[in-house]
Amino acid sequence: MSGGFELLPHTADVLVKAWGDNLEEAFGYAALGMFEVMTDTSKVACKEEREVEVEGIDVENLLYNWLEELIIIFDSESLLVSNANVKKIWNEDGVWKLKAKICGESYDPERHESRALVKAATYHMMKIWKEDGKHFVQFVVDI
Repeated sequence: MSGGFELLPHTADVLVKAWGDNLEEAFGYAALGMFEVMTDTSKVACKEEREVEVEGIDVENLLYNWLEELIIIFDSESLLVSNANVKKIWNEDGVWKLKAKICGESYDPERHESRALVKAATYHMMKIWKEDGKHFVQFVVDI
């Protein structure tokens, strides 16, 4: 596995750039990058697992819906994600689909650093591309 993510400065928001050997790995690191905006994900234990499935009209919409679904899970269950294993991304009859397993634990202010709260994913500066055998995604989160 040779993927990763980085957080880049952006006025009042955060630009996340993630990459991986394939699109699934890049989407997984995109999720971790988004949660890194909120806390130190290396200190989030893998105590609870969830299966996540989302759809989109194109690959950008799929990325947006994936991130928004994770924000909804955090907002409703306080679940911080420490591992996002995107098992499969595919196009079926013109609909993009994603299946993943996420793992993490409930936010605990005693143990988890509180950084910025991600309010939403955005399409601003969203880009998905392949370069030198790697898959990249970038997007801005509203904080």
